[in-house]
Amino acid sequence: MADLDALRTRFSHTLDRTRGPADGPDPAPYSDDLLARWQEPQRRYHTLTHLTEVLDRIDVLAGHAADPDVVRLAAWFHDAVYLPDRSENEERSARLAERALPEAGVTPERTAEVARLVRLTVTHDPADDDLDGQVLCDADLAVLATPPTAYAAYTAAVREEYHFVPSDAFRTGRADILRRLLALPRLFRTPYGSERWEATARYNLRSELELLTS
Repeated sequence: MADLDALRTRFSHTLDRTRGPADGPDPAPYSDDLLARWQEPQRRYHTLTHLTEVLDRIDVLAGHAADPDVVRLAAWFHDAVYLPDRSENEERSARLAERALPEAGVTPERTAEVARLVRLTVTHDPADDDLDGQVLCDADLAVLATPPTAYAAYTAAVREEYHFVPSDAFRTGRADILRRLLALPRLFRTPYGSERWEATARYNLRSELELLTS
């Protein structure tokens, strides 16, 4: 189970670093709003556990980022709005960041970068010179490179989120997503992700695709 106090502290420290020396409002209402969103009942995979894992992976990859704290804020917001039956979750999450972060004291430039990174999670296809985008996308996709038991739990949780989709339609849609990911020249763009996660992730994706289409 996620440690709410630890997550509040992580958010507070990140927010304080991104807004610089200028005083800003208490971070607690912003972290509490985000934590409440990440605990909504419709979530099975996009939960506080996922958020914590993405933040942990960003810590691992931080040396590859241009502005690690902006990437961490983007992680907090990247699935802050999540309704499985809606297709505009990333856009709505980005707009939430655009509303909340200036009020919290973050500069317009950094707010815009957070929103851009959130929108990038639609495709997980950052440009070669987009260091922050590479770190966020790698951290978000690292679940694809987990051991078989953890990967099976991930796929089961995704299926639970889409419980309202008939089995045949889910299998077709999920297979299309897997094919799109496998068609990417590289799933992971940071040197760390490429070396440590790429081969395992592709094996997991191919294995799941074979199960779905057999």
